[in-house]
Amino acid sequence: MPNVSSSGPPMAASPLTVAVLEIDEYAAGLGWDRPARLFALVDTTSLRVQEPGLAAQLGLGADGKVPAAFTPVEQEEIPKGKPLDEFLATIAWPAGVAGCALTVERLMLPPSAEASVPEGLSGKKLTAWVAAHPARQEVRMTVAVLRNGKRESAIRLREKDSANEVLTGPALVPGLADALAATFES
Repeated sequence: MPNVSSSGPPMAASPLTVAVLEIDEYAAGLGWDRPARLFALVDTTSLRVQEPGLAAQLGLGADGKVPAAFTPVEQEEIPKGKPLDEFLATIAWPAGVAGCALTVERLMLPPSAEASVPEGLSGKKLTAWVAAHPARQEVRMTVAVLRNGKRESAIRLREKDSANEVLTGPALVPGLADALAATFES
């Protein structure tokens, strides 16, 4: 089922899905072959009350429309050369952050290719094997989690780079969602 109406705006079932699709669309506008990007998700109503200047600068509600429930705020660039899991382990969010999201590009194989993975491959050898596999797909994954445990993901295939082709669901990238959820643990 497509996530975009014929007129363009996302048809999303939840505020978190709306935020994930907004981030996906932002990343799509930047093009492919980009580094991972991290976002804080803040409650838009709280942001408008506590930071009216910033809310005005972001145009939240300026067009007369009710703004989305969450406002993604891009964070500083993720350090180059540092593994993503190690970087995420260093993150701690302040109380005003309702959730976080990450967009990252990866190579993926279809489930049918799992049986052909040579035993004992890991790390760089596994990465090289996947990169050379004829069924590999370049994907951009956008994963978000809230403090309350809710999760959402969006996956965009490079070969089907269209908002109408973005797949969404709460359990598409469980490992990355777990790593993001851990950033909220005390």
